[in-house]
Formats: sequence, C-alpha cells, structure tokens
Amino acid sequence: MAKTATMSLRLDPAVKSNAEMIYASYGLSLSDAINVFLHKSLAVGGLPFDLRPIDVTMEAIREVAEMKRHPEASKGYTDIRQMFEEILSEDD
Repeated sequence: MAKTATMSLRLDPAVKSNAEMIYASYGLSLSDAINVFLHKSLAVGGLPFDLRPIDVTMEAIREVAEMKRHPEASKGYTDIRQMFEEILSEDD
C-alpha cells in the first residue's frame, strides 16, 4: 500500500527516544509502530487495549485509601519480603 499521508506529532523528546528504542528491538521504526497501532485500532474499532484498571489495581487503591483513613489499623510492613511472603501464602 502506497503511503500518501503524513502526520506531524509533538512529543516529549524522552518519550520519543524511549519508544524508538523499544520498537527498534522489534525491528520497527516509530512510524512502523504508529502504523501498526492505527491498523489495529481500525480492526478492533477503537483503542487496541483496555484502559480500565484491573481488579487487583482497584483493590490496591481501596487498600491504600483505607490505610490513609485508619493508619493505626494498617499492617505496617517493615520488610517488603514479609509483605510478599504473606500475600503469596494467602494464595495457597
């Protein structure tokens, strides 16, 4: 397909540079990546990804809000490993 349209964007230079590095690792230019994004958007009829937070994120947001309201009742982890071990043991 011949390209007949051009597009001009204003981007944060750091965002552009970081995105270029990511897409280069896939063998894509930033222009290629934008074309893929636009084609996928057309194929799905909108954004090709979900913007809604996942349930785990929402639960974490609620937990932080509760901790702010009642800091005295918070578990108060002093060690990140302790927190992860407790979370992982709940899954068993």
